[in-house]
Amino acid sequence: MSGNETPRGPVDSSRIPRYAGPATFARLPRLDEVGAADVAVVGVPFDSGVSYRPGARFGGNAIREASRLLRPYNPAQDASPFALAQVADGGDIAVNPFDINEAVETIEAAADDLLGTGARLMTLGGDHTIALPLLRSVARKHGPVALLHFDAHLDTWDTYFGAEYTHGTPFRRAVEEGILDTSALSHVGTRGPLYGKQDLTDDEKMGFGIVTSADIYRRGADEVADQLRQRIGDRPLYISIDIDCLDPAHAPGTGTPEAGGMTSRELLEILRGLASCNLVSADVVEVAPAYDHAEITSVAASHTAYELTTIMTRQIAEARAK
Repeated sequence: MSGNETPRGPVDSSRIPRYAGPATFARLPRLDEVGAADVAVVGVPFDSGVSYRPGARFGGNAIREASRLLRPYNPAQDASPFALAQVADGGDIAVNPFDINEAVETIEAAADDLLGTGARLMTLGGDHTIALPLLRSVARKHGPVALLHFDAHLDTWDTYFGAEYTHGTPFRRAVEEGILDTSALSHVGTRGPLYGKQDLTDDEKMGFGIVTSADIYRRGADEVADQLRQRIGDRPLYISIDIDCLDPAHAPGTGTPEAGGMTSRELLEILRGLASCNLVSADVVEVAPAYDHAEITSVAASHTAYELTTIMTRQIAEARAK
């Protein structure tokens, strides 16, 4: 949308109760209701790439339901994100659940279309397989991008059962395809057992730095955010967040939980510390509501997407003001 138009915001909760009406993200208008958006929130109901518990295909709608409680002013970033730029819910990218290769192609084409309108993407997964086609599309627009990957796991393994496209392989494929800026790659929140020490050796060769969940506990969110900012610089940045970066106490509703993770407070504070970075698009994936309790995971994911959306809208508004 042009900078002269007033963005259409969420439904007024003083007139219509939060629990009433369609569950778009944060009760925002649909993309077809506003015509164009600066940030498009899209779901990808796909989990055919998982290696353990399925169910992330229902994650996007669970996040939308939990986002009903989000409010229009974000005090942590001193911003009203939905007044700064047009944010709209673009619905779901419907993909073939029986053919991973076709699903990857469909996601990439849909992302191309949305990015081609000038929108940034806030994608709700789905399993982590979807990050690869999203990164392909973002890199086509911006060139190789810096990546912050919040996850319990590396997701740089080669194959599972001979399959190249799974939720444990997207970032190896992305490095191989040259769509990542290998001088600015970081995993954040990793922990737990690996198949062998070679996993770490291979990961380092690809260019990834690692901030473990134990590092965050010992050093604190502010210091970690500062380190990440320095590594990223002014490069175009993509943030990919597997909700299992959080401890199962904060995110039980996920497919491959690992003990010893971050708190939701640590995750949100690190993201807020990245507000000056050039965030071009982001995703939140691996929410599997069948394993959730009292929407704990979905609430954490909705607030995570809210912080990411706030960062993007602030940057859009600042760019227009120049």
